[in-house]
Amino acid sequence: MGSQPKKNKDNIFRLKKDEQNYIEFCPDRGGLITNWTCKGEKILYFDEERFLKKNLSIRGGIPILFPICGNTDSNIPIFESNCLNLPQHGFARDIKWDFNLNKENYSLNLSLKDSQFTRQYYPFSFEVKLEVIIEINALIFEAEIINYSNNIMPISFGLHPYFNISDFKNIKFENYPLICLDQTQNKLQLTSYALNHVHKGIDLLMYSAGSLSFKDYFFGRKITLNNPYPFDISVIWSNPPRNMICMEPWTSPRNSLIDGVRRIIIPSNSSKKLKSSILINKIDEIKIQ
Repeated sequence: MGSQPKKNKDNIFRLKKDEQNYIEFCPDRGGLITNWTCKGEKILYFDEERFLKKNLSIRGGIPILFPICGNTDSNIPIFESNCLNLPQHGFARDIKWDFNLNKENYSLNLSLKDSQFTRQYYPFSFEVKLEVIIEINALIFEAEIINYSNNIMPISFGLHPYFNISDFKNIKFENYPLICLDQTQNKLQLTSYALNHVHKGIDLLMYSAGSLSFKDYFFGRKITLNNPYPFDISVIWSNPPRNMICMEPWTSPRNSLIDGVRRIIIPSNSSKKLKSSILINKIDEIKIQ
């Protein structure tokens, strides 16, 4: 096992558990996991053409969201008056991360520390550590956010996995709560009703029970997001005609650093640990409409 450049010009590396199970990642582009191959199948959607256009936001892989999830409704800086407004989903997904590999448990260790660039937006001394562990049928994410500042530090944290699907008509969601927030209209809806419009494009936030799944009957697999509290907010987003589903673990909704809803506060010289995982199971059912 090792770190092997896949494409030198794009600085994409590969971490293998074996020939059928591996991830690829780009430390220069937000520590982005660009590919997860599980038992020989590509699990993640990834728009490589768009990835190569560095002036565009990435569509695909698993972006890391910090120190906010989503965007903010305010044009007023959240912190000091001389701070710039945070971009959507924060800055972590757009800048270079450091990394090293643990050869004993087949894991990738990513880290991001504050810099002159980050302090333009977020006036704190911090470090984000994210360990990504490859198992035969799962990816496990263990995050630790450390506050080195003298003041309390508010955060939100999230992951934004893009999953390959065969077709929207072959998808069935499971384990979802009764009610969700339609983020495009900022109103509550019955989740079952909202999910019926996945082929038209949806952006739904829901307070899950710490687990959410969908089945793809054509690919014959079930993808389960396990995200226990306080990582238990789940967002489902689709962007047709792209054949993909985003099923995202968040700690906090949009605007949490402004309105305080589910905002996480880390005391000075303390840290917060979070854990999430994605599990792949084969299914025998065939239900293609």
